Order: sequence, then C-alpha cells, then structure tokens
Amino acid sequence: MLTSSKSFSAQRILAFSAPEISIVSTVPLVSATKNTWRTLPLLNAIAFDLDLENSQKTGFFLDQKHNRRAVRELARGRRVLDCFSHVGPFGLNAAAGGAQFARCVDVSQSAMDLARENARLNGLEENMGFTCANVLEYLPRLKRERDFARSEGGPFDLIVLDPPAFTKSRSTVAHALRGYREINQAALQLLPRGGYLATCSCSHFMTTPLLKKAIAEAAHNANVQLKQVEERQQAPDHPILWGVPATHYLDFLTFQVV
Repeated sequence: MLTSSKSFSAQRILAFSAPEISIVSTVPLVSATKNTWRTLPLLNAIAFDLDLENSQKTGFFLDQKHNRRAVRELARGRRVLDCFSHVGPFGLNAAAGGAQFARCVDVSQSAMDLARENARLNGLEENMGFTCANVLEYLPRLKRERDFARSEGGPFDLIVLDPPAFTKSRSTVAHALRGYREINQAALQLLPRGGYLATCSCSHFMTTPLLKKAIAEAAHNANVQLKQVEERQQAPDHPILWGVPATHYLDFLTFQVV
C-alpha cells in the first residue's frame, strides 16, 4: 500500500486494482491517456519497449530476470522456442546469448508486436521470429506437421515454457496438474536427445513437488529420460519468507533430454 509521496521520488503512479481489491492511498494518482505510459528500461543489458497501461498486469515480469539470464547462458548456437513469451524477454535473452534462432509465441498479438519492436531495438530481429498462437495448439501442430515446424524455425533444441498461472486456488490444482503435464509433454516430444527444457510455474498452489510430479509424468509419457540441470525460484527482490508459503510462487527448472 502506498502511504506517503515523500518516501520516494516517483513523478507519477499508475495503480491497477481488481474489482475485489480496494486501494487506499494518500499519494495523488495521475490518470494517463493512451500511449503515455510507455517506458524503455534496460534489463540484462536488453532494452524493452513496455506499455505499462495496456499490457498484462504491469507490462513486465521482473521476478524472472535471473532465470532469463540462465536461459541466455544455455542458448548459444541453439534454436530456441520461447512459449507464452509475452513481450519476448526469454527469447530476446536467448538471441542476445548467441542463439542461432529464437521463435517467440504468445496468444496476444499486441504482446507479439511489442516483442518484435524489442528485437528491433536491440538489433536482434534477423535471428528472431514471432508467432501469435495458442501454445496449447501450437506445440502439437509442430509435432504433427514437419513442414510447419521447419517454417517456424525448427527443429528446436531449447524450449522455454513460462505459462500464466494454471491455478489460483486449491480447488483447481488437479486441473492445473493436467495442464502442466500436457504442455511439458508436448514440449518434450519436440526435443532431440541433448536438447533442453526450461519450464516454469508461477502459482504457489502448484507446489514444487507437484510441479515435479507433472514433469516426471510428462517425461514418462513422452518416453524420454531427463537430467535436471538447475532448479531456481523468483529473483531475490521477490523474497521467499519461511512460514509464508504464498511467497514461494515461482519455480523454474531446467532439464536436458539424455
């Protein structure tokens, strides 16, 4: 909650609230007209054109910044598929890390437009592609249609899955478990031996053991053996407080198909 405009030097504050949440603040909130809430931050040495007003949530997800760097370190010489890419941060980090090619896929056309602009801003557009599609339909199509897969830049040997939260309550965990299993299985069926999967969950209801269960079942169904390379969580500026389970909400795991 914002309580005092004297505690920091913000020039303007853009406040979002869900219908069931009320914001009480003594800080003047400045309403914005269209296209006035654009910003150009530099993150992991990559410039991003962000639309804070019209994008999902705040227009960017800072809690993944170190995980994007981890993907960047894996990407050199690889063909990368960045699924649920939003404005392209994983794909852009992969391209900046020397990926042979990076394809960003998201269901939002406006997000893909911003991702393409971000590639242009960083001089990475020649090694990147952008597809507006539902990832749940896109991954199986890559498996079914080889010509389509080649036209999209495949075959891919590094796939990133950064989906939105599949569950926001305990009552839908079982449904979410199926969703995580299905998308990881679809990705694993595309990867060659030696390829990498970087996969995420951003719901604290999908605990780390449950996510690992979904990935293990996906690997079994895809008939592949996985070697875990790394296990990470959200960035340190989104701290995990012991005794407060909801603060551990992001899991990021990297595997190699062996």
